[in-house]
Amino acid sequence: MRISITDYAVGAALAGDLANTSPTVRTMAGEALPTPEALSRFLAERGLRLDALADGQVDGRADGRLPTGDDVREVQLLRREARGVVETETEEQAVAGAAVLAGRAGLSPVLDRDAGGRWQWYVPTAPGASLAEELAAVIGVGLLGAVRALGHGRFRACVAPGCRGVFVDTSRGGRRVYCMPELCGNRLNVANHRARNRLPVRTEGDLHARP
Repeated sequence: MRISITDYAVGAALAGDLANTSPTVRTMAGEALPTPEALSRFLAERGLRLDALADGQVDGRADGRLPTGDDVREVQLLRREARGVVETETEEQAVAGAAVLAGRAGLSPVLDRDAGGRWQWYVPTAPGASLAEELAAVIGVGLLGAVRALGHGRFRACVAPGCRGVFVDTSRGGRRVYCMPELCGNRLNVANHRARNRLPVRTEGDLHARP
């Protein structure tokens, strides 16, 4: 596959998304990638088409194969590494960790035309690379791009109480604070709303107090 250097947000977002599939983060829902089918859905939802899955058939279509059990286990190990890079304390540590991931399958950058005919930089992945190695390269290139374009301050932990999620904020304004805004943000808003509207508890002393 070819990884766009300029479109670093894809790999940076993937780092957080993958890290947050862990049962450590999803304490109530549990493991998000327990099976090859679940991993296949995870990849499809993000539009990732990997060379490692290019052979065979899926649902009768000759456009790819399902991940294997080994793929699932390797990706589960990769998410620990991805989380480790997002949680690094310094830019230098983040760059070093991201470079290791990118080097798993990434080759020398090439200049090629995109679909619109414009010249763009891409990192091709090595022939025969495994699914996890290709994902590592996508994440590594994305994190390196995020450090260069946005800075290490965009590597963050979710602020929702009790959540252990992490993410890279690639938004224009850089004000994102939740790993999953539609989940963590809404949950905190609901909790705050209930707290504001909760009636005060009246004690026996309150009942006998005079105005």
